[in-house]
Amino acid sequence: MDLNAVMQKLEDIERNVIGLKAILNVGELSQYTGFSKSHIYKLVHMSKIPYSKPNGKILFFERKKIDEWILSKSYMSAEEIKQKAAKMYKR
Repeated sequence: MDLNAVMQKLEDIERNVIGLKAILNVGELSQYTGFSKSHIYKLVHMSKIPYSKPNGKILFFERKKIDEWILSKSYMSAEEIKQKAAKMYKR
């Protein structure tokens, strides 16, 4: 295995470990979500993302709340809408 492949495997492992952590910092949240750090800071500034700032300086994010926040604006697929409509019609 060449060095690039090993580095890629290590990055994959790191991403998986971050996904298991309950509390994330800005860098970890950036890796977890794919958002840039500057975008995360912008979301915090606009109070659009759930965060904690216990000491007044360092930002922390609860992964569970971030997952809920990300999925809060989900949309149904065409197939899900069709199934829901069929269930409503059967009533």
